[in-house]
Amino acid sequence: MRRLRTIFILLVAALSVLWLSQNPPGAWGEGFWVMRKPLIYYTGILALGMMSLGVILAARPARFEGALGGLDKFYRLHKWLGLGGVALALTHWLLKIVPPWMAAQGWTVRPPRVPAPAGQAALYDPFQAWHGVAKSLGEWGLYALLLLAALALYKRFPYRHFFRTHRLMPALYLVFVFHAVVLMAPAYWRGPIGPVMAVVMAAGGAGALLSLLGLIGRPRQAAGRIARLERFADNAVMQVDVQLETRWPGHKAGQFAFVAFDRAEGAHPFTISSAWRDDGLLRFSIKGLGDYTRSLPARLRVGDGVTVEGPYGRFDFRANGRPQILVAGGIGITPFLARLQDMAAARSD
Repeated sequence: MRRLRTIFILLVAALSVLWLSQNPPGAWGEGFWVMRKPLIYYTGILALGMMSLGVILAARPARFEGALGGLDKFYRLHKWLGLGGVALALTHWLLKIVPPWMAAQGWTVRPPRVPAPAGQAALYDPFQAWHGVAKSLGEWGLYALLLLAALALYKRFPYRHFFRTHRLMPALYLVFVFHAVVLMAPAYWRGPIGPVMAVVMAAGGAGALLSLLGLIGRPRQAAGRIARLERFADNAVMQVDVQLETRWPGHKAGQFAFVAFDRAEGAHPFTISSAWRDDGLLRFSIKGLGDYTRSLPARLRVGDGVTVEGPYGRFDFRANGRPQILVAGGIGITPFLARLQDMAAARSD
């Protein structure tokens, strides 16, 4: 958790320092109206920076697992970045529309625009003709973002619908990238923050395209079929044995995989409850906790096709020679089942 907080804080700090390099305190002037435009840019830059990293993490880059402590930690940071991005995007929009509205109501006085010094030419803006389109797309994109964020936070919203609606997020992200590229001031593009934001948005754009094209995790997928089903009605657990028919790199006890029993439903993460024996057999012990998992006993049949993506996770059982007491309850016992199988195999060897 501390590592994730550090990454979040470092992202905000780095973008803030870059923004300050473009807007040194001595040049701020006095009054809210003077600082309003730089603050609009600041909130927009922070929002897009958070969204970009969130989209990159959603693409499940396995190389980041070691640094972040596993893919399960990715999604915690992904959620923080998403919520932060939504809040900052809303603040960005409010800074744009509320002060002029307050001035129109007579609640505040907007000072007259200060003309540029004589002889100082405005920087060339190659996107000037697109400003109107970018503003409209950004505003409507924000409305859609707020709706999708509300659905994502609504706990009673069925996962199958959440899966479909959340797939719109990468498309929205590309809308916001267009909005930022067109509307960011030419002076920002020429300053230190311009190249950094270009790289950040390019990386985020690549992640968004991977998602929209359905390519996330494709190199780590294996195909198989259900070999055995066993239901434990007393604790609502379905044990599913999957015999893989394509290459699987093997897994360690405590890791998990994304399992798709139905392409339309999408993949769900489940802990692998069996040790790897180099025989292509994976076991998943799935408890009926939600609408999807409760429906599996009625839907799954031996012989059904399955797609498994992974393995992921950094649940580390190593104790560096020290004794361990492992405590688990309920369905949380699944990684320990795999570990016990590993230990039993090691003793028999």
